[in-house]
Amino acid sequence: MSNDDPATGSAAPRPRSEAWKTALTVLQTAQPPFVPEGAEATTVLVAFPPGDPGTPPHRHSGPAFGYMLEGEMLFELEGEPERVIKAGETFWEPGGDVIHYQDGNNRTDSWSRFLVTMMCAPGQPMLTLVDEKELAERKHLRAPRPDA
Repeated sequence: MSNDDPATGSAAPRPRSEAWKTALTVLQTAQPPFVPEGAEATTVLVAFPPGDPGTPPHRHSGPAFGYMLEGEMLFELEGEPERVIKAGETFWEPGGDVIHYQDGNNRTDSWSRFLVTMMCAPGQPMLTLVDEKELAERKHLRAPRPDA
């Protein structure tokens, strides 16, 4: 079936949709403390199997913004209490010196998957693990643990 107009032989104009006016939903607005000069934006998909503890304590060279696609994540940044991020929710971290303690799968019966866009400093890795010595030195900056 053709959209050609038999009278003129040209394609008939396609009707314009109005859906774009309500298609956008703001999920997160954040004012990061800094974005490294010359930052490169990198978007990654992270997927952890059921019950996986996730990435060991780490930091990013710049701010990171995330969206939970599936499951739940136990999320904890230095100075903040741990919390659960559920599918459809957003999160962000300032990057720089702040330690990201937890991003593991909070469920034992399903995968967790989330997207993260990071503003990485040029020439630096997107993720740097924090060693045990530094964790001990900065212990006083971690929010009280629920099981403590």
